[in-house]
Amino acid sequence: MSDVVVARSLDEARGALAEHPDATVLAGGTDLMVEINRGLRRPSHVVGVAQVPELRDWSIADDQVIVGGGVTYTEMMTTPLADAAPALAQAARTVGSPPIRNAGTLGGNLGTASPAGDTLPVLAALNAQIVVVGPDGERRMALDEFVVGVKRTSLRPGELIVRAEMDRPTGRQEFLKIGPRNAMVISMAGLALVADHDARAVRCALGAVAAGIPRARDAEAWVSERIDWDNGAGVDDSVADEFGQRVAAASSPIDDHRSTAAYRRHAIAVLATRALKRAFAQGDPSDA
Repeated sequence: MSDVVVARSLDEARGALAEHPDATVLAGGTDLMVEINRGLRRPSHVVGVAQVPELRDWSIADDQVIVGGGVTYTEMMTTPLADAAPALAQAARTVGSPPIRNAGTLGGNLGTASPAGDTLPVLAALNAQIVVVGPDGERRMALDEFVVGVKRTSLRPGELIVRAEMDRPTGRQEFLKIGPRNAMVISMAGLALVADHDARAVRCALGAVAAGIPRARDAEAWVSERIDWDNGAGVDDSVADEFGQRVAAASSPIDDHRSTAAYRRHAIAVLATRALKRAFAQGDPSDA
């Protein structure tokens, strides 16, 4: 039987992890309990953080959105966070069923570090800084520094995910994914796209098509030079299609039981084309 500590403050959680640096952190449990029930994990020590109020905090400023590691998918969808970080809300809506969204957290998605984690492309596209605390104090890192492989992070023993600090750009944000059905599905391919009008830049990050969460930086730079930022006009079909192909070139998908690499590469091109059109559509972006 595991030794379980239920922390009720950030200091309590840090103290428990300092005593047992190899302890497993439990928030919503939507990923961890599946692994335990399947016999894939047998943690000797567990630190529960669902009742740590500091991890449930979030805030919105003119140029930044801060989301605590314990904020649930439901909160991302139903609080003012949905307007401040719409792509994050879009991603949250695609996660599981209502009970899963009520329990699952941003920190849990980060800690699992699956390439198919729905919030991760959004964090990457919004230039998020992941803030963790541990025995050596606070550390901050970009998502590509935090997620270092399939279900692998750069968390050190005794460290805890505290929050994500992300940009709040002036333009539209989009999150799109594809799966074998319309709901309660693990992503076979997904992406987040952000139009930053102040920086005159498009940012696009990919999910489920590489070992990590890559940014399509060459495609971003190419298309950013072809946007009419001053007049806010839509994007030509030829530009959107070429952008899709360039985004697909940034992917490195694999064949597995859920999809083939060829289909994933095709799907990511289609999603990128569609997301770009929506981000610069005139009127209702859902028409794009």
